[in-house]
Amino acid sequence: MFIYLRTVRFQDTDAAGVVYFANGLTLCHEAYEASLAESGIPLRSFFSGAIVAVPIVHASIDFLQPLYCGDRLLIHLTPKLSTPFSFEIAYQLRLQNQPEQLISRATTRHVCINAAQQSKIALIPELMHWLDQWQV
Repeated sequence: MFIYLRTVRFQDTDAAGVVYFANGLTLCHEAYEASLAESGIPLRSFFSGAIVAVPIVHASIDFLQPLYCGDRLLIHLTPKLSTPFSFEIAYQLRLQNQPEQLISRATTRHVCINAAQQSKIALIPELMHWLDQWQV
């Protein structure tokens, strides 16, 4: 499991002062990027999609309580291999000062593809290392 610390910013909130629903997934994607970088994957080349791309094919998020500007979050990220060419990430968002309380949970599913041919391929070794490092 990878844990990412993030403070909710004003730009993350809507007119009611709570985190805008789509920005909840943005917070999760930030944690995903941080976990890749922590594993030694160079983000610039990884997200260029020149040869291999890893698009998100499904995303969902449930808010159990509102999140506000200034809240300090612990985003728990746990990846899991689904098939030889795909993986899923489970996210749990918790307040840093109340880590036992689940505030939000999300899931993303990713597929590894040959970018030029738009066809599924086996996960690249860097992603397999990343999975080995963070899955439980």
